[in-house]
Parts: sequence; structure tokens; C-alpha cells
Amino acid sequence: MASERAKELAAKQKAERKAAKLRKKTSDNPRDWSWPRQIVEVFKRTKEYDPQLIVWMVGAFAAAVLAMVILGIVLDAWLIYSLLGLFLGVTAALWVLLWRAKGANYRRYHGEKGSAEVALSELDKKKWDSETAIAIDKSMNLVHRTVGPAGIVLIGEGDNARGKQLLATEQRRHEQVAYGTPVTAIMMGDGADEVPLEQLSKRIKKLPKKLQAHQLIEVKQRLKALDAVRPKVPIPRGPIPNMRGAHRAMRGR
Repeated sequence: MASERAKELAAKQKAERKAAKLRKKTSDNPRDWSWPRQIVEVFKRTKEYDPQLIVWMVGAFAAAVLAMVILGIVLDAWLIYSLLGLFLGVTAALWVLLWRAKGANYRRYHGEKGSAEVALSELDKKKWDSETAIAIDKSMNLVHRTVGPAGIVLIGEGDNARGKQLLATEQRRHEQVAYGTPVTAIMMGDGADEVPLEQLSKRIKKLPKKLQAHQLIEVKQRLKALDAVRPKVPIPRGPIPNMRGAHRAMRGR
């Protein structure tokens, strides 16, 4: 009887492992992918927006290999250094891929509503607590918020005049509950006095440190009270492909 139960348990565990493996193989979630598949997918998506990607990767690989081969010839150990060069070449090519992928990601979402989330996702989540689309108007102008060592940072995006007006309104609301906590307003865009998407995370990181960890907890609690009385406007998370789809999503909720 015990042996039969053991066999049934083993068969069940085997089936579960097989199902989990199949789920990961067919999953659309990058977290379920193996690292080779992740690299391949990053390469494909980056190449769509960066035609020079292959040139940069091959150049980095060749430069690393050539440098190690020359060093190996000088030190009379060309074989060892050639093998080391291959390893460093692959590492250099992958580093270039990640570097170019970051720029391609900005170009992919440039000009789309909600694209500020791409920049906010690059902030250290242990230091910065970000909320997207905390405010939105009928013209689909947005205000996002992140709270961290620099205090409260509000990011506006959308139409220049109306977007700045919405951002100014949110800045006044936050200053009323901030009680001395710095509230910085940044308008994202390509115009004068605006910060481009690709420079947004850098601008936020460069803001002077004003708060300690214990002060951040108190600030976040006050912001919860502010958000509690704010009317909730449903909006899809992340960059919005087009205005029509966003309006349809809002009407459907």
C-alpha cells in the first residue's frame, strides 16, 4: 500500500514539474524565461529601434578579443589570453546590448502617454516609492509622483499649457500636506524648461537629499490621506499606445 502511494506521489510530482516547465516555456512573462531567451528577446526588441546594434556589439567583441590577443603575444601566452579575450568579448557585447537596449526603450515609448513610468522604473525601489497617474484631466495630461530622499517629486506630462496647469495644481495640493517637505515639480517633454524622458531618472537622482528614512515614513502616511480623498480615475498602467484606446478603457470602467 505504501509503495503504491509513493508511486502515485512521484507520478503527481513529475506531472507538476512537467506542467510547470511547459508553462514557463509558453509564458509571456519575462520572469519565467531562461536567461538565453531573455537575451534573445532583448536583442530582437532593441534591434527594431536601434539599427546600429549589431555593429556596436561586433565592435565591442572584436576590440576585447584583439586587445587580449595582442597582450598575449607580448607576454608570450597568446593561447590563454585568446581564450580570455573570447570571454571578455562576449561580456563586452552583452554590456553593449544592455546599454543600447536602454536607449532603444526610451525611443520606443517616446511621446506616448504614461511613458514617464519607463524612467521611474529605473529608480532604486529601496529609496524611491513611485506612483503613476495620480492625477489626470480630460485631455489625458498626467501627473506622476515619486517619494524619496529628495522629498516629493511630481512629474507632469502631456500638453504644454494644460499639463503645466495640472502639475501646478498638484504641487499646491501636495504642499498643503507636506509641512516643510520639499515638493519638486518636473515637466517632462522636449520643450523649453522641460526634461526629456531619457534624462528624467538622472534629474531625479541628482536632486539634493532632504529627508531621512524615518521622515519618509511620515511623508508617505500624509500622502495616503491626500490620496484617500482624491477621486479615482481609472487609467491603464504603463505607456498608453494611443489616445483612443485610453479613452475606451476609461469609459469601460
